[in-house]
Amino acid sequence: MSVITNFVQSHALIISSSILILAYVFIAWEKISKVTVAMIGASLTIILGLLAQSKGHDGIDPHYFINFVDFNVIFLLISMMIIVSIASKSGVFTWIANALLKKTKGHPIKILIALGVFTAVASAFLDNVTTVILVVPVTFLAAKKLDINPIPYLITEILSSNIGGTATLIGDPPNIIIGSKAGFTFMTFLLELTDIVCLIFAVTMFIMWLCFRKQLVATKEKMEEVALLDNSQTITDMPLAIRSSIVLLLVILGFVLHDVLHLESYVIAMTGASFLLIFENPKRVLNGIEWNTIFFFIGLFIIIGGFEAAGGITMMAQWILDVTKGNESAMAMLILWASGILSGIVDNIPYTATMAPLIYQIQLVEGAQYAHPLWWCLSLGACLGGNMTIIGAAANVIVSETAAAHGKPISFMKYLKYGVLITFVSLVLSSLYIYFRFLIHAPH
Repeated sequence: MSVITNFVQSHALIISSSILILAYVFIAWEKISKVTVAMIGASLTIILGLLAQSKGHDGIDPHYFINFVDFNVIFLLISMMIIVSIASKSGVFTWIANALLKKTKGHPIKILIALGVFTAVASAFLDNVTTVILVVPVTFLAAKKLDINPIPYLITEILSSNIGGTATLIGDPPNIIIGSKAGFTFMTFLLELTDIVCLIFAVTMFIMWLCFRKQLVATKEKMEEVALLDNSQTITDMPLAIRSSIVLLLVILGFVLHDVLHLESYVIAMTGASFLLIFENPKRVLNGIEWNTIFFFIGLFIIIGGFEAAGGITMMAQWILDVTKGNESAMAMLILWASGILSGIVDNIPYTATMAPLIYQIQLVEGAQYAHPLWWCLSLGACLGGNMTIIGAAANVIVSETAAAHGKPISFMKYLKYGVLITFVSLVLSSLYIYFRFLIHAPH
């Protein structure tokens, strides 16, 4: 056994990077569930001794595998899933979406804008997967009443969900990872990203209008059907709707007041979730949690932890510093564009989970001020890059699977022409924003 242990220790970097690369390959291949891939990789990392199995007897072993699992991320995800799952059950989000539809008076172009705005705003404060699950049935209902093709609306919703989710700490899982690693609060995200996200969203909606305006035409009678939608029965449990809405608003207020309360985001979310569970059957609620996503995160953190413990992250950080010769602008653009393109091809969660420790390592070498714009490059690239392909983000996959189930499949190539265009425009606008906001006065 000691021979194997010595071999693993002397080749730790090669073995850990092989596990990480293989995990990426199998996640991209999609023939095996990504949570299974992550858990197998995590098990191998611990079995081979790349990370320690126990915390040790005399103090905690720095390579103890638990040290590499970011429980801030795990508990924030679980708590927000609980809150949103309970609130959704009341029908309150569907009621808001229907109310928006009625305001459009059934005009197809106005509906495109209304669904886009609802999806973007909801994605910022719930999460983009939950948002598309809520908005897609409403979309099919509207398209059916108008007798038009729902695909322009669905493509717009995919794009809006990833753009809206970019704006806040809780909108998209990559931001949760970045916030935890960089120590950014909910307000930091709002202050640094709201302007550029609103601009990208406005430009995207204009492009969608240009692309789809000729398809979105309906008769006056059909438009009246949507304008007269009956929304009175949508909320199925009024006390639950009121209770869960108040808790959700208080949790978001808690995120905003983070600096005053001195409470971590996950503690605020967990408090809200715990309160709502008092009135619920916890077993039923917990059955609705996306545990595959949670265990995917845990497995990933352990795989990347093995790579980090072997010195892989430090080596990659040094390589980036060498390639860019320490030029902050060059490094920022490299991270932004690489993140945008790679996140369209591979899942943006493992990508961000690998890159966050790397930028943290650069921060240790060059300082927090130097690394500050790099975090925003990673956030904008990873979240907006998810728009590139129909498999670029979880929300995209859910919309395309639901569309196929309704007999309106969105083909990979059909989506690609819109996805690539919007991602390119988003990254160009992000590059200009990063440069003029952070880099123009930076030493070169």
